[in-house]
Parts: sequence; structure tokens; C-alpha cells
Amino acid sequence: MQFNKYRQYPVVKNIKREWVNNTITKAPIYCSVDLRDGNQALINPLSIEQKVEYFKNLVEMGFKHIEVSYPSASQTDFDFTRKIIEEDIVPDDVYLQVLIPARKELIQRSVEAMKGAKKAIFHLYNPTSEFQRKVVFSKTDDEIISMAVEGMKQLIEMTKDFDGEVMYEYTPESFSQTDLEFAVKICNAVIDVVAPTPQNKMIINLPNTLEACMPNVYADRVEWMCRNFKNRQAIIVSVHPHNDRGTAVASAEMAVLAGADRVEGTLFGNGERAGNLDLITFAFNIYSQGIDPQIDLSNIDKVKEFFEKVTEIKTHVRHPYVGDMIFTAFSGGHQDAIKKGIDFHRQNGSQSWDVPYLPIDPKDIKRGYEQVIRINSQSGKGGVAFIISEFFGHDMSKDEMIVFGKIIKEESDKKGRELSKDEIISTYVDKFVSSNVS
Repeated sequence: MQFNKYRQYPVVKNIKREWVNNTITKAPIYCSVDLRDGNQALINPLSIEQKVEYFKNLVEMGFKHIEVSYPSASQTDFDFTRKIIEEDIVPDDVYLQVLIPARKELIQRSVEAMKGAKKAIFHLYNPTSEFQRKVVFSKTDDEIISMAVEGMKQLIEMTKDFDGEVMYEYTPESFSQTDLEFAVKICNAVIDVVAPTPQNKMIINLPNTLEACMPNVYADRVEWMCRNFKNRQAIIVSVHPHNDRGTAVASAEMAVLAGADRVEGTLFGNGERAGNLDLITFAFNIYSQGIDPQIDLSNIDKVKEFFEKVTEIKTHVRHPYVGDMIFTAFSGGHQDAIKKGIDFHRQNGSQSWDVPYLPIDPKDIKRGYEQVIRINSQSGKGGVAFIISEFFGHDMSKDEMIVFGKIIKEESDKKGRELSKDEIISTYVDKFVSSNVS
């Protein structure tokens, strides 16, 4: 393996780092990019009908910023955008967002797609990394800045008579591979064009287009940008982390600590390559810290079922918070601690959740405790006692637990598989209840 052909990602030098002492105390603004970024990563892109249903699910969950399309890239995207506007499918408090390359004819097409939207976010971007500037586009730094500035001027001109509320967003598209001095220079040039105010803000989006650095370095970059933006109080700082290193959620959390007000991502992290920021995991993470996530997570299994149906992507059984087995313990030691934790929680009427190995109460997402403790040859007496107590209503004595735990372990070992709840209860009835009755 030729590791020496890769270079160390540059750190932010001479930064007086403050984000490490911050805490997340409220949910950021969420922007779902499922219908654009997520959709473009599917083997079979969504039909207009599927997009409408998906959009309605996002609205039902409580998303207020939804990037619905790239209307200049696809007739389907354009038609879908027109459909939800013309058929009045969009609630009055939901912003529709469209992605727009900084080219005049594509800007015009995108504005046409959004005609009649009550709340519109026009999301302009152009690539900014040194490689793209010099190799892909063969343009000077000033020419790349001019591309962004002229694109925003054209966008503002084309939307000056727009009937609905307009918000502008700018993204230096390859921010993660762009040196900070150039990134802030081009962003500030666009800010000058938009001239936002605290009452009429614009969005600057800082994507980990390719996740190439550790989350703490990304946070340093976001904090540095926040300090060097013009008119920071009039800017909504947004981040768009991808998951190439597997740390998109951590990058988003640290970016919020560093000053980000908004996060862009998708349900369950679907997206190009290794995916986008998983908004569901991010929201559950702050929920588990006692913070209102500002989106409805209570019917997440229903959302997951819909997502899997339309995207043809199965959610991993160990996917945080939503996988089929994320509350499941087979280990005897874990099971004993969970049983005692749940018993303590119930007996003391605890107002706070503090059960070992369960980050949240499964009942919060309408799951029972049946999948929490499952029994195989690795399980112990505590887990078996939980099954009998929870689903048969009998509390075993300590001696019974020892004897019955051994019986079940031997049975599972002999069969070489997990034993179902019903098999365990049936064995208990046969060995203890029936024998006592006779």
C-alpha cells in the first residue's frame, strides 16, 4: 500500500480556538438535501410521484428548509419543483431550496422553476479549490471570484420581482479542499453583493464536499471563517459534511460548536460516495442530551420503512438509534445491567433516563422491550429473568434464575442459535410452572 502518495491535511495555524469550550444547547436549523443530493446518489433516481411523497414525509417530520431539486440539471427536477408549487403542496412556513451553478442560463432556468414559491432559497455555488481553479477551469483566482460575484448579481437581478420571500445562499463548493484565505475572500465578495442585514440574512454554506480532515480540524476551519466573514451577524453559517472518513456527524457537531447555525444532510446519511451527514443520528444525539431536536423522531420506524421502500437502500441493523438491533444485548453482563436499570427506573418512578447500555428509552420511538434482551449461548441468568418477568409476569428467585439460566444456555448452545421469547417462556412453564402445579 503506497501511503506515501497522500499528504497530511493542513491544520489551521495560529487560531485562538474557542469551540472546544462550547456546548450544544439548542438544535440548529436543519436543511434536508434528500431530494437533491440524496436523490442524485441513488441507482434509480426517484420519480416525481415518489419525490412528492418523500417531500410530504419531510414536512411531516418538521423540516423547514428542504432542498428540493437541481432544476437546471434535470427535467424531472424542474417538473417536480413546479408541481409542488403549482399544486400548493408546500406549507407556508417551509422554505424551498434549489441548487444553482454560477452560469447565467442555468440561473435563469432555476428561477423559472421556483416561480410562485412563497419562501425560496436560491443556492448558488461554484468550485473553489486550487486544483479546480487552475486545472479544471484554467482560471485565475480573480476569475473564479468574478464567476461567483457575477452569478450572484445575475441571480439577484432575476429575482428582483419575485413574489415570495427570497433568501440567498452561497457555497464555495469545494471548501474542504480550498485554502482558507481564498475561501473567505470569495465568500466576502459575494456577501458584498447580497448586502444582507440581521433582518434579512443570507446563508453561507461551508461543505466538507470531500471529507478529508478530522472533525476537529473542520471545526477550526469553520470557526476561522466565522471570525473573518464580513457582517457576521447577518450571516447564517451552514455546513454540509460528507462522510468519506466516517465522521460526518462528529464534524457537524463540532462545526455547530464552532459557530455553525445550520446543517445540511439527509435521512440516514444517504448520499454520494460514503454519504452525507445523517440528520437522524445528529438529531437523536442532541435528543439524548435532553435537548429538543426540533424534528419529530417518534415515528422513525415508519420513516425508515418508507425510506427503504423508495430508495431501495436497507438501513443497517446496527445503524445508530434506528437499526433493528441497536437496543439489543446478547451479553449476559449487559443484560443483567439493563434488567436492573429498567427495574430501578420503574420502581423509583425516575424522571430521567439512566439505564445502562440504552442511550434512549426504546419506547420513545414506539419500540417495546422485546428486542432489548435476546437470548443465545452468550446470555446469562439476568437476561433470561428479564424475559420471564417482562413477558410472562413471573419474578424468579435467585436460585431459580441460576438453574433456569443454565438450562437456557445449554439449550441455546445445543441448538446453535438464538432462542425466541416464546421458546424461553415455554421451557420455563415446562420446567417450573407445570412441575409445581403437578
